[in-house]
Amino acid sequence: MPEHEEDLVASKTEGFKVGEKKTINEYTELAAPRASVTVCFLPPCTHISHKNDESLNRWKASLGLATGATIGDPSDPRKCIIKSLALEVEGRPDVVIDVSAPGAVDTLKDKPFTIKEGAHFRIKVVFQVHHEVLSGLKYLQVVKRKGVRVSKDEEMLGSYAPNTTDKPVYEKKFQEEEAPSGFIARGHYNAVSKFVDDDDHTHLQFEWSFDIAKDW
Repeated sequence: MPEHEEDLVASKTEGFKVGEKKTINEYTELAAPRASVTVCFLPPCTHISHKNDESLNRWKASLGLATGATIGDPSDPRKCIIKSLALEVEGRPDVVIDVSAPGAVDTLKDKPFTIKEGAHFRIKVVFQVHHEVLSGLKYLQVVKRKGVRVSKDEEMLGSYAPNTTDKPVYEKKFQEEEAPSGFIARGHYNAVSKFVDDDDHTHLQFEWSFDIAKDW
């Protein structure tokens, strides 16, 4: 198994199976009379009766369906495009990386971020979904110091409909974290991150690094 792959395996929910794929047109046409649908993006599954048009419309609206024109490039097969990542620290300017540019992630591990020990921070991701509903997008992260794994994190981002002119991008802020502190915690750390969906399709994987320091 290639380096990092064993560390970056997403957790599985016992008994959960990925549902049948539908096109965006099939989802928007779910309002046929006397019909019903079982939605199973993430457990537990939800059974929606089309007799209740209001409930169905709320569900479709929660996915961003039927609002605006699609913006995906038919010649670009990617379903999920990670546009940017940002490190947010209260009282400081965001550190933003455009990861959609060619080669943008290739040198991240050689340009470490500096994070003050004990600082509270969070990661923010901006991304687009194209062509079809994206089910169960997750963010996986493994951090190592001197080759030894010190943390593994998994953040569920959710399921998303293709972006439209009314909703051109999605933005997700991760849970706030606190940087370790103390003399032993200071130093250089290497990390690898991956965005993966319920089909185990990797949309982006990259290595990066950071330094925990006494001050900014």
